[in-house]
Amino acid sequence: MSFSTIVSAAIDGLGVELVRVEADVSNGLPMFHMVGYLSSEVKEAGERVRTAIRNSGFDYPPRRTVINLSPATLRKRGASFDLPIAVASLMSLGQVLTEETEKSLLVGELSLNGKVRKVPGILPIVMAAKAAGLSRCIVPAENMAEGALVSGMDVIGVENLGEAVSALKGEQVSKKYTEDEEEEEPVEAFPDFADIRGQENVKRAAEIAVAGGHNILMIGPPGSGKSMTAKCIAGILPPPDMEESLEITKIYSVLGMLNEKSPLIQRRPFREVHHTATRAALIGGGAFPRPGEISLAHGGVLFLDELPEFKKSVLEVLRQPLEEKEIQISRTYGNYTFPADMILVAAMNPCPCGCYPDMQKCTCTPAQIQMYLNKISRPFLDRIDLCVEAAAVSYEDLTSERKSENSAQIRKRICRVRKVQKERYRETGITVNAMLDEKGLKRYCALENDARALMEQAFSVMGLTARGYHRILKTARTIADLEGEEQIRENHLKEALGYRMVDKKYWTR
Repeated sequence: MSFSTIVSAAIDGLGVELVRVEADVSNGLPMFHMVGYLSSEVKEAGERVRTAIRNSGFDYPPRRTVINLSPATLRKRGASFDLPIAVASLMSLGQVLTEETEKSLLVGELSLNGKVRKVPGILPIVMAAKAAGLSRCIVPAENMAEGALVSGMDVIGVENLGEAVSALKGEQVSKKYTEDEEEEEPVEAFPDFADIRGQENVKRAAEIAVAGGHNILMIGPPGSGKSMTAKCIAGILPPPDMEESLEITKIYSVLGMLNEKSPLIQRRPFREVHHTATRAALIGGGAFPRPGEISLAHGGVLFLDELPEFKKSVLEVLRQPLEEKEIQISRTYGNYTFPADMILVAAMNPCPCGCYPDMQKCTCTPAQIQMYLNKISRPFLDRIDLCVEAAAVSYEDLTSERKSENSAQIRKRICRVRKVQKERYRETGITVNAMLDEKGLKRYCALENDARALMEQAFSVMGLTARGYHRILKTARTIADLEGEEQIRENHLKEALGYRMVDKKYWTR
């Protein structure tokens, strides 16, 4: 047998393309030639593969070897093709005789001694293999727990090339995944809302934001608890269901950021981004696009502290993801779509010194204040649902012994409201109020006569845009849900409008 083929896979953005690794070993001038639109790391596989085969106890005589990775129009990157190339070469040499390759997918990097090393993206690869009708995946042992998250697939983890060959033959390998081996995901400690003194209005706004999936901006002087509140938000996020967990885990898998022994992400992500971040770091990109911080926060929270310190061009790229809940990246050789359904939590000082509007303490000139605030554009502010002012904490609040609600109590209430929303929108594909479209707003956010008159007056006085109007209705819907009301009433709308007044105080002077 001089020709053989093995099924493998290539990661393309967050997608997966199945790749057929074809090997032809024949008599002729000794050579190892690889074709198929390969990156430099794939081209280097020739030396790794030949050395690994010899060091694994197999015979590799000097022959003319041609390896083709099909389809040729897809760029192949990474070292994950080492294992399928080695196995395909051994089959062409007649040293591996098996009929079990048609329903099997192989992926893994080889070291020079034949050891199989872990590679990123195993979860989406196994998902793609299942969708393609394959029944077995042979992966590095270090990736075994990750691959086993996909039910209905026989995932075999191998330590070395010899074990991979044995697994293809149907022989028992040294190790298979069992659920007993899985460790609990490490718990990350976040501050508790009970530790925040005062700031009841900020806590209330944070609860509404999480309950309905709304974006929130906190404005206040340094030391008023904005950053701490944002970190407390991570502790009141409701747990994701299994489908959401797999979607989040898939993103982290592609980037190689999973825990080897407990790969399933069972908590919503909380990503804090420094103001020196670039546009590519935030939305993703590169010559071969990879997800950025927005996608890493998918299903959870993206926290931007010191908002005006970000470059204005960086903040402006958030506008489309905040609206569409996904990121579109175009390249000459293809278009990529990354998920971006997250809650934006932002914090900022009201001026460079942080003391405005207290003019007795503020040392900034009106021009400096205006320049500072103008770094946040009106279109960006229009995508913020709640804007809340965090006042300086008083001495009485700091020393008070009065106990406030803890994060567990708030989280319980949020989970109840999220359950109500999920049941209400079960046939629409919507999960939270922030996702409502115009049709959904008409159906689920109808206003009573008094509330409608108030909204009409506010629209004119506040100079609202259509987007701002819709976001106020969504916020009011969440406030009503927290109160256990099916109908949006005037008091719910007043509170929602109040969260649009703070930006007017600073940006329409």
